Amino acid sequence: MFRIQIKNRADFAGSSGCLDALQIVEAGLNAIDTEAVIAASVVLSEDGARLQIKDFAVDLRTIQRIRVIGFGKASCDAAVALEKILREKITDGIVIDTKQVQCEFITSFVGTHPLPSEQNVAASGKMVDLIKGVRSDDLAIVIVSGGGSALLCWPEEECAQGRKLYTEFLAAGGTIGELNTVRKHLSLVKGGGLAKMLYPATVVGLVFCDVPGGKVEDVASGPTFRDETTSADAQKILDKYGLTGFTLTETPKEEIYFEKVRNILLVSSDDALAAMYHEAEKLGYAAKIFSSKMYGTAEETVKNLKSLAGRRTAVLGGGEIKVNVTGTPGAGGRCSHLALTALGRMHEGDVFVAVASDGVDNSDAAGVMIDGGTAAHARSIDLDPEDYLVQFDSYNFFKQAGGLLFTGPTGANVSDLMLWITK
Repeated sequence: MFRIQIKNRADFAGSSGCLDALQIVEAGLNAIDTEAVIAASVVLSEDGARLQIKDFAVDLRTIQRIRVIGFGKASCDAAVALEKILREKITDGIVIDTKQVQCEFITSFVGTHPLPSEQNVAASGKMVDLIKGVRSDDLAIVIVSGGGSALLCWPEEECAQGRKLYTEFLAAGGTIGELNTVRKHLSLVKGGGLAKMLYPATVVGLVFCDVPGGKVEDVASGPTFRDETTSADAQKILDKYGLTGFTLTETPKEEIYFEKVRNILLVSSDDALAAMYHEAEKLGYAAKIFSSKMYGTAEETVKNLKSLAGRRTAVLGGGEIKVNVTGTPGAGGRCSHLALTALGRMHEGDVFVAVASDGVDNSDAAGVMIDGGTAAHARSIDLDPEDYLVQFDSYNFFKQAGGLLFTGPTGANVSDLMLWITK
């Protein structure tokens, strides 16, 4: 039974293709539901002596304290799910998310995203204080999820530099990999810094991957991963885009800090796409996955998805698009921008969906669904897609033309999901 639903499903009731698309997208969202993923991946033995996390086991008889810390858009839902499993075995913990939940043993803090703020610094400081004095017989369960690069921010100097970096990188057109490399070298907690702080405890990183290509070491800028990049690498990236005014630091390289760290991938866009694939097949479509690693311009992404389209096909993709935002942008995110780019290539019987798996496409909408009639309707009310593309104002275009999808925050985050249906 579906847990996550498109809240405004009735807006699309007139099109069988749109209803099929909604069912396929919902299958993908439910496959990455954070509480369900935790419940399936984390098992406590009946006698409470053994904790099994996928293929990794911890003998809890050797553990004196279990401490849960987390950051990112999946951390609150994951904390709730972990408490249901571990209950009073959890000594304490802190999670930093864009929302707040009530837990019995874990304290929840709200931070800002995508730009870090003093809220984030304050919450991160409390997390750093919590793990001071960590012992070798401690178990630290670390929830690592998308959005954590902004939400986990320490020390205070990182906050201003992080805001400046994000804004300037968005305009310069750098890749997410390049951005994360520089982020690691502005921080004392990213790029393995948190693992160093948690030494000599046993550390288990539960990774909810939102990075295109499944690069788990880049999620939240890799707080529990040994960083392979250097401050010199970060400086080369800054020089490449002509960015100045940043103070870089080296990330910990000593193997000793990572000997007792185990990072476990719990979920990624591959899981969502697999569920969408099977749902599309059930509905009678020839399902095709272009890639779970999509990271091109909007134009390239549309072209790639369209290239596999044929009679009664459902072409799937995961990742995100590259957008060089210039001037003063309007409203909307990558998904609505991608849909607006696709609008001119739609034909009768086509349906296209782009949805942010966290339910927040830089707006209150999760994304957009368009079909062959969307462009005609836009023309009938004198909306010019090109005007809105140039202004990066895709949300307001679709607010008038129709097509916005609303889920509310899903508590998951594995990258954007894309679907092109041809009837």
